[in-house]
Amino acid sequence: MAATCVLDECVANVMTCTAAGQTCNDPNTSPATTGDWTCDCVAPSTGSGTAMAATCTQVGETCECNAPSTGSGMQAAAVCTLDECVVNTATCAAAGQGCNDPDPTTVGNWACVCIAPATGAPVVGGMATCTQVGECVANAATCTAAGQSCDDPNAMVMGDWTCNCISPATGSATAMVASCLVDECIANAAVCPMGQTCNDPDKNVMGDWTCDCNSPSTGSALNSAASCQIDECIGNAGTCASAGQLCDDVNKTATGDWKCSCVSPATGTPMVGGIATCTQVGECVANSATCTSVGQSCDDPNTMATGDWTCNCIAPSTGLAATATAATCTVNECTANAATCPMGQTCNDPNITLIGDWTCDCIAPSAGSSMQAAATCVLDECVANAATCAAVGQSCNDPDTSATGDWTCVCIAPATGTPATGGAATCTQVGECVANSATCTAVGQSCNDANMMATGDWTCNCVLPATGSATAMVANCIVDECIVNSANCPMGQTCNDPDQTTTGDWTCAWRTR
Repeated sequence: MAATCVLDECVANVMTCTAAGQTCNDPNTSPATTGDWTCDCVAPSTGSGTAMAATCTQVGETCECNAPSTGSGMQAAAVCTLDECVVNTATCAAAGQGCNDPDPTTVGNWACVCIAPATGAPVVGGMATCTQVGECVANAATCTAAGQSCDDPNAMVMGDWTCNCISPATGSATAMVASCLVDECIANAAVCPMGQTCNDPDKNVMGDWTCDCNSPSTGSALNSAASCQIDECIGNAGTCASAGQLCDDVNKTATGDWKCSCVSPATGTPMVGGIATCTQVGECVANSATCTSVGQSCDDPNTMATGDWTCNCIAPSTGLAATATAATCTVNECTANAATCPMGQTCNDPNITLIGDWTCDCIAPSAGSSMQAAATCVLDECVANAATCAAVGQSCNDPDTSATGDWTCVCIAPATGTPATGGAATCTQVGECVANSATCTAVGQSCNDANMMATGDWTCNCVLPATGSATAMVANCIVDECIVNSANCPMGQTCNDPDQTTTGDWTCAWRTR
């Protein structure tokens, strides 16, 4: 009897589908029916292509409101809201008033509002007329000229009126303009959609907040949502390079589509998410392992000759091809990875002959470093300014390492006095230190009289991080400067202080590998 023949067209065409991350299907395997094979999208995506790769529709896609509106809808139109105070707070704050948007689904209804104890009717779309009370009647202009409100907490007391920063800024000062700090992300975080983080690098400066894409995505935008991209080859290029192949991420707005590709003259279909199977030619058939085992490709420039095969560096590595042996390759990984380091950070590749040692380093005076990812930066102003305080026997304090200009010099007990911002404080000494503190402070040490009932027991004490103390004379201080400066050495380096009786001689040095 006649045989039953079967022709599964996917045998010949499956790579067309798998290269696109799809499955192949031949609904009718009769030899009489050809050209009906399809590439089908993998669930939960939908779509199918006859005799070709399909165009897939992703599920879970959202409609996003355009900035400055906020809102998102999963597979449906979003409900958008617009807090008009995001863009109009400055108008009100310029007069020391607050901003209120009673209905964020309606535009044009924001108003400037008087801040208690001042009174007055809110004004839609502009500044209100406010009536001050107490000492603020005469002094409010001092505050409002700087965009701050005035308060007189006790109308029975003179000279206690204050200037107060307008929310979301914080700060207050008696009888003078306040020094305000504001984290702009308090008001603007909603502008940054899912997958992004709001960052305010300097809380003394207005208008510098950004939306930064969360790692491993890259991208940043000033005062608006960022356009994020993820180059999957940043994390997967090593997989391909380990086999002497190239990595390619065709669509940087999608995930899971990176491929390893054969390097010519080797041939083979790119493999999604892994190493491809490559067919070598000429002498590379026998010798390619010498190259691919060290992440290089093999080339036989003349298949009619012997002994001329070469190992070649894979981009972004560079180096001269080597005949019949592995090449010497170097790569500055920051060429491909610099975008991972956001504003205020730099990319550093300490050893261009090694893979995977690049870092994001915070730009001085901020400190911080992270291997193969954006760093968390901290700005301790006392790193640079502690010497100013120590020079007069005082300690340095930086209450907010995310802001600048707020470091203070602080009196060391038992001396008392108000901390001074940006300079030496005025300290009141006690006991024998009233007469002898100058001996200590002249060399940057503090004075202490442990027992004010006894005489001659006053001491000079070294200011931290230095250590040491001496009775009735200047102390011999020892300080490991790496205690306060090690954070300035990026990842891969160590801090070294060769002489702890000398200041300013600390260094950063690469660790021995």
